[in-house]
Parts: sequence; structure tokens; C-alpha cells
Amino acid sequence: MTSPDVTPSPDVTPSPDATLSPETASGPGTTPVPDDPSVPDVTVVVAVYNTMPYLTSCLTSLVEQTIGLDRMEVIAVDDGSTDGSRKEIERFAELYPGLFTVLGRPNSGGPAAPSNMALDRATGRYVFFVGADDTLGPEALDRLVSAADRLGSDVVLGRMVGVNGRKVPRAVFAESKDTITFENSALAWSLSNTKLFRRQLIERHQLRFLEDMPVLSDQPFTLEACLRARRISVLADYDYYFAVRREDGGNVTYTHKRRRAMRLRATKSIMDITERLAPSVKARDAIHRRHTTWELAPLLDAGFPELPRAEQEYLCRGIGELAARHCNDTSMNKLSVTRRLCLRLAERGELDALLAVLRCDTEHGGSPPLLRDGNRVYAEYPGFRDRELGLPDAWFDVTARIAADFREQRIEVRRLTVDRARLLTFEVHSALPIHGGVRAVAVPERGTAEERYEAEAVPRSGGGAPNADTGADGEDTGAGPTVTTSAGATTGTGGDTVVLVCRIPLRRLVTDETGVARRWTVRVEAAVAGATRHLPVSPTADCPAPLRIWHRGRPYRVMPVVDARGRVRITVTRIRAGRVLTAPVRRLRVLRTLPGVPARLRTPDRPGSKSTP
Repeated sequence: MTSPDVTPSPDVTPSPDATLSPETASGPGTTPVPDDPSVPDVTVVVAVYNTMPYLTSCLTSLVEQTIGLDRMEVIAVDDGSTDGSRKEIERFAELYPGLFTVLGRPNSGGPAAPSNMALDRATGRYVFFVGADDTLGPEALDRLVSAADRLGSDVVLGRMVGVNGRKVPRAVFAESKDTITFENSALAWSLSNTKLFRRQLIERHQLRFLEDMPVLSDQPFTLEACLRARRISVLADYDYYFAVRREDGGNVTYTHKRRRAMRLRATKSIMDITERLAPSVKARDAIHRRHTTWELAPLLDAGFPELPRAEQEYLCRGIGELAARHCNDTSMNKLSVTRRLCLRLAERGELDALLAVLRCDTEHGGSPPLLRDGNRVYAEYPGFRDRELGLPDAWFDVTARIAADFREQRIEVRRLTVDRARLLTFEVHSALPIHGGVRAVAVPERGTAEERYEAEAVPRSGGGAPNADTGADGEDTGAGPTVTTSAGATTGTGGDTVVLVCRIPLRRLVTDETGVARRWTVRVEAAVAGATRHLPVSPTADCPAPLRIWHRGRPYRVMPVVDARGRVRITVTRIRAGRVLTAPVRRLRVLRTLPGVPARLRTPDRPGSKSTP
């Protein structure tokens, strides 16, 4: 990637000792260390623009490197700073003679031009780029250079750490590996230039930063270097690089985030390089997935509808062209349904439909209304099943996302009570639209599958009416249990909560088995988008008291209990006839002994007892 505006300085000639040996040039392997002490092991490039006071920490971390000041050179290029950054660089240059090369130029608007200026002066065997507001771990350069020499690596990544909330890639640094590729690692998600590069690789392919890209200029450089490298290694055994987010948010990464047209041009350049140099379809898709997810799709964010119409049309056209050329299902599989839909609408040139989707998304807080159609769930964005637009249902399908969210969603069962109609009642609370996919289930410990009792949810307003399977006097009508939606239940997936009221008629748990106690386990079965969960009913307070239920002229004792695992179980036992009469007779005898009761009503002597004289 050669920039026509940048040519190597005529006074800089690469040292022959800095090149690889013929054996190493044919493939990865151990790199011989040159004997010439005048050749630095590593050139550190620092592009500087108004980074005080962070610059002081950056330069301090460089002079404290354990690799030794005699094995490194630092080229710091001031890009027209106005905050005293140039004076700070010169102060360090005076304190450490021979280590720093200080260059200056008028402000260029980005790090590309000063970085190229430094590359033209570099003499080290390797080059490392460091942000002027970031720092290095003390052993960083020593470890990186040693690994590159030992493995013959053209590019080496060292583990990064985010400071002050700065986001850094993590997946690629899960473990140290001698060799990684775009196919077998998360390298595509770590394309900043904060790596160690073999300078011979840079000069062989005349790699330079694109100076017409004030933003993302490091990515084309890094991407091409990695695609042309013979070996890329990653080190995860040490904190090598500390990426600092400035308190004022003044990092270049953040200040350029809203310059959409600029980011669109940069993304196009990156995707073109990927198409040209990717060694395989798998590598191409991995790189496109990264830039589709992090660069292209975010251009269509909540602020897009507020842009001038002309800018909207320009961006929609450019984004649509890139989506049509580079974005397949594989490269878009990390996108939300909303962003995937927006890219497809841009691809078709449907700007008004795109704007309607974004406004709807903002209005509903990122959680659009949902429609259940059989086993599928769809986001009801504007344009869904619009005959004029003719958009495929698949563009609105959120089934997979809802199912994944449902498996992780917290669903609570609360307020276990028994009312006068002998209905066991409890509530199911969820932030997902689970009603219509909920069953209240009672399963006997010993019995057949046909004996379990269940019912689908039936959404309706209100929740205080008697259950449909009991009459006004509470007698069993023979119908199965039902589940009804309480008043105020919602169907959204935002901050609202769906509340379902489940009622199981306890009379349905009474059987005609004489003298046999039966135990039932009560649970909730919730199903959304093909995913099913079994939820135990665990009371948040004491279980309801035991109660007596008459069934076909016989009394039964129904007692809800909580087992050792916190689950509600219901024990049903038939009460013997003698026990039914015992309690009333005892109460009558006690009443007859009370003072003031006439003698004729007092308890008579039992037969066979002595008469009172």
C-alpha cells in the first residue's frame, strides 16, 4: 500500500544487517540478531498532537524499557501541537541524548502523515507504534523483540489493557500462540497499529499510512501487513500495552467517531484491501465481519435521521454499495436484527423505510413490538409485510435472539396463595413476551403422563374474576386449570414486565383412590421461540394453610408444602369419616362444661361409670 505523496528520505538507507537471512526469508524461523551495535533492535514511533499531560507518562514508559536505551530509538513527530507537547518531547530529548529524534510538521489532521514521516527515518530491525496518550509495560519491548527473533515473526501482538474505560480487544489475547491467522483467531478484531512489525516487511511492500484518511488510517496499514506477513504471533503472558482513554475524550479514536462520510471512505478502503489480499474465503469473511459490525453498520445509528437529507442520501448510497458487494450472511451474523435490516434497506436504496425503522427503534428504546406467528417471532418494524415494499419476513425474524435471551432471562414466580374458590394462585414475572407460551402444570409423583394437569396462557384484561373452571359456589365443573394474564401486562421487551396470573383448581388434584396419599409437584413451563424452560414454583412467603376439600361426598385434606429444594408440592390425603366427626364432638363437649350451661345440657356420664349420689 504505497502512498504517492510519501517517499523514503534519501539519507536513510536500510542496513543490510537488518535484513533477514536467506534461510529466514524463505519462511518463518529464528531471526539472527545483527552484530552491528549501531542498528537498533526497535524503532518506536510516536505521532503527537496536543496530548499533554498524557504525553509525559507515555515518554516516561519508553525511557524505562528494560530492553535498554542502546537497543532502541524513539522518533516523535509533533503534528503542529499547541499545548506544549513539542517542548515536552524536546525536554526528554535533552535528558536522554541519542535516544530521541524530534521532528515537526504543520498539523495534518490525523496520525497518518506524522507516522509516515517517522517511518522514513526509522533504522530499527522492528518498528513499534505507540499512541502519545498510551503507555507500555516496562518489559514490553524486550519481550516482543525476543519473541519475534525466536519465532521469526513478522508481526507480534502483545496483550492490551484498557484504562479509564478504553475498550480494547480481548479475544485475540486469550492465550499466547506462536502462529495465528485470520481464520483461526480473533485477529480481525485487533487491527490497530499498536504492534511490533518487522521493518523489512514494511519496506519490502512499501507499506505506508493513507494520508487522506484522518480516521482509521492505521487499519489499512495493519491489515495489509498482517495479510502479507509470513508469521503472526500473539503474547498474552504480560500486560504489554495500556490504552488510555483521556478524561476529555480527546483521543483521535473518539473525536472522529461522528464523522460518518470520513469513516465510510475508510471502511471502503479497508474492504477493498480485504477483497484483494485475503488468502481464503474464510479469512475474507472474518475480516468483513469485523468491519461490517464495527464500522459499516454503526453509521446507521440513532443520529442518522437527524442528518441533512443530502448527507443521508450520500451515506445510504455508499453504505448500500458496500453492503451489496461485501456483506453476506456470514459477515452480518454478529449484527442485531435492526442493524441487519438497516443495511439491507440501504442496499435496496429504501431511505425512507430505513429512516422509519430507526425512528421506531428510538421510540421503543431499541425494543420494537413483537409478533408471534407460530413458532417464529418477528420485529414489527415499519415495512414488515408491506405489500409495496415486499421485504422478506426473514429480515424481521428475531426468533433466534428471543430464544437466546429467554434462556438467560430471569423469570420469577411470586405471590403463592389459595383463594376461597380453592384455587392455587401465583404470578409469573418476565421481561419477555412469554404469555401465550406459558403453562401451569401439576405433575403427580406416581402416575402416568395423562394425569398431569396443565393449560396454555389465555391473555385477557383483569385478574380478579373467579376461574373459568369453577362455578360461583366453588364447585368443580370438570374443566382443566387455566392461566390468565393480569391487567396491565405488556408485550414489549424493554423495561416493561409481563405479569401472568396462574391458577390451578386444587379440586382437580383430588382422586378417588381410597386412603392413598398423593403428592403433586407444581411448576411453570414457559416456551418462547422454540426454547422451553421448566420453572419451580417457590413461595416468597409461608405456604398457604392446609384446607379441606369435599369431592364426591368424601372429605380430603389438601396441604401445600415446600420441600428441601424450595419447590412447592401438594399432598392430598383422604380424611377418614371418624376424624371428620371427632373435632366437632370435642368442641361440643368443651362447650357443655362451661359455667352457666343448664344441667340438662351438660355432658352426661358415660355408660358404666359410677352415678353421682
